[in-house]
Amino acid sequence: MQNELPEPTIPAHVPATLVKHFPYIFGTTTTQEPHLDWAPAIHTEGPDIFYAPHAYPGGSPAWVVRRMDHLREIYFDTDTFSSKDFSPFAKLIGESWINTPVEIDPPEHAKYRKMANPLFTPKAVSALDEKIRHYAVNYVEAFRAKGECEFMSQFAFEFPIKVFLELMDFPLEHTKQFLEWEYDLLHVADMGKIAAATRNVVDFLREQIEDRRKAPRDDIISYALDVDVDGAKLNDDELVGFSFNLFIGGLDTVSTNMGLQFTHLARNHEDQDFLRKNPEEIPHAIDELMRAYAAVTTFRTCTKETEFHGVTMMPGDKVMMSTTLAGRDPAEFDNPGKVDFSRRPRHVAFGFGPHTCIGMHLAKREMRIALEEFLGRIPQFSIKPGHDVEYHLGMIQPVTLPLVWDI
Repeated sequence: MQNELPEPTIPAHVPATLVKHFPYIFGTTTTQEPHLDWAPAIHTEGPDIFYAPHAYPGGSPAWVVRRMDHLREIYFDTDTFSSKDFSPFAKLIGESWINTPVEIDPPEHAKYRKMANPLFTPKAVSALDEKIRHYAVNYVEAFRAKGECEFMSQFAFEFPIKVFLELMDFPLEHTKQFLEWEYDLLHVADMGKIAAATRNVVDFLREQIEDRRKAPRDDIISYALDVDVDGAKLNDDELVGFSFNLFIGGLDTVSTNMGLQFTHLARNHEDQDFLRKNPEEIPHAIDELMRAYAAVTTFRTCTKETEFHGVTMMPGDKVMMSTTLAGRDPAEFDNPGKVDFSRRPRHVAFGFGPHTCIGMHLAKREMRIALEEFLGRIPQFSIKPGHDVEYHLGMIQPVTLPLVWDI
């Protein structure tokens, strides 16, 4: 399903030969296979770098860089390719905060990263193991005897939200409301709806920040209020930006990857069987599935006129960082269309370089425990006969995923 897109404006420095249709359009859905159908075609038919008229949220243009080695260059060249204006959220509601630390460039980025790192070390997130497993077991047991579930709504969405609520010490009854806000933030093309969701989230976060000022707790917002960055406390914009960044990252990324991973396993019973018999291989399988079904697209903004591998980019140009294309790059991976749990890939599904996802250890732990408990309690499962999987684009995610098994 594709919404009506604005008429594109192609800048004078962009050659007509490099303007190409790009199907991964934020806020739309498709029943085609974004990883299996589109990515291979782009790699075999497209130039290394091309200009897509509707690549950025809201339907505006951006350069698309399809090769893994080129993306790695951009990840590290923070002088030329800035993370500032990474997302449109604050501007949509007329505010000045930024997603902290993801929209801050080095060297300033390092001090905010250092501030947040203690919250997400492997040792820190391991303390959540018991609660994460408790939530996973409860969700699986709720539908195990029924022989079916709608995986996205009954597990993939709510499970990581419960973990996020635990970290933030937010009331569990906010789960449904967060799902609605998250959907409008990340899966619609209507900028008015995105702005309204942003306003709702920011207003809620400000209430929570003020509450922690009055009564600190053992949670992330209280930590952020107390910590020093270069000898100073975080100001209001920094607190909102830090909390908003956690909201975006903590709610949708794990749900998205779980949906894609379970779609693959539902279609490939031999991979299910292998992981049931070899549960110690689940962490490696997650890495390979994140390579093959990378879902996240981020952006950089060009800061100065530069020639990048034969393409002239100008200040203000947006550059799309598609981990989906990078994970299917045949120059980087032999037979990229094959899922091979012995591959041990160096993927960029969590980003790369200074802005590598700070929550990746927690995300991997959630995905590992979800797979362990689901595969350990549910027999061989498949997608319900007759169901065609539809995917959100932008952040590539199954809309629904009905699974069935024998009881």
